[in-house]
Amino acid sequence: MFKIGAFAKMSGVTVKTLRHYDEIGLLKPAQVDEESGYRYYTAEQLLTIRRIAGFKEQGLTLEMIRPLLNGPVSLTQAESTLLEKRKELEQKIDEARRQLADIDKRLGQISNHNAGERGFSLRRVEPVLIASVREELPKGQICLLLDELKKYLTLRGLEPYHETTIIWHRKADCNDEPSDIEVAFPIPKPFPESGRVKIRQLSGIDLAASYIHECNPYQDECKASEVLRGWIMGHGYRALDTIPVREIYLTSDKDIYGQLRMAEVIIPVERV
Repeated sequence: MFKIGAFAKMSGVTVKTLRHYDEIGLLKPAQVDEESGYRYYTAEQLLTIRRIAGFKEQGLTLEMIRPLLNGPVSLTQAESTLLEKRKELEQKIDEARRQLADIDKRLGQISNHNAGERGFSLRRVEPVLIASVREELPKGQICLLLDELKKYLTLRGLEPYHETTIIWHRKADCNDEPSDIEVAFPIPKPFPESGRVKIRQLSGIDLAASYIHECNPYQDECKASEVLRGWIMGHGYRALDTIPVREIYLTSDKDIYGQLRMAEVIIPVERV
């Protein structure tokens, strides 16, 4: 017979683990001294320790191991336990594969963003089918519109995590004053509207000035529009105020690492 400390050294498990096994009925001491409370174990119980270690290597929990040690267990019952664990492991593998694919996708997006051109340009903007929500509210509450639209699209099996477009029909000078704001996501095909969510073709723009930059979505104000207007004036163009300014988030919420996201400001222009 061995005291718990000596048996712990022999078995390669801690005294704390042996006490836990005793408490949950997984491995009871061969004898407990009634006066001192000391636990004693036999050499034969090393086999039980080795069996527990083997089952744990298969990924079985202590709850799953207990009946395999202590009760009359048929091979059918053992097979059922192992099949249950196998199914659980397969699900974890599938989830890990999904996560790896997601990580690879985001690594590719980071690489593309790093290689992408930043700065000013003139370009044509193609029309696109969008789902959108429009409301007059302070700038700081755009996130509420975005959240509403994302939930609506998610319920219809769409993943609204790609480019997000903010259309400024009217932009207030003060952050606390309401602006006329429309938030939109591109969609592959039409589907029924709701009272709030509209489906429409967002018109193209024959000539627009573009400014691709990094901005902080947590800041109240991005100066990109003002910077772009300065560039427009300096290059012999003028903004067409009859067509709303667009702001496109090129980096989705899930792809923001740190506090900066890639964004593009688009202002319709004409040659002076």
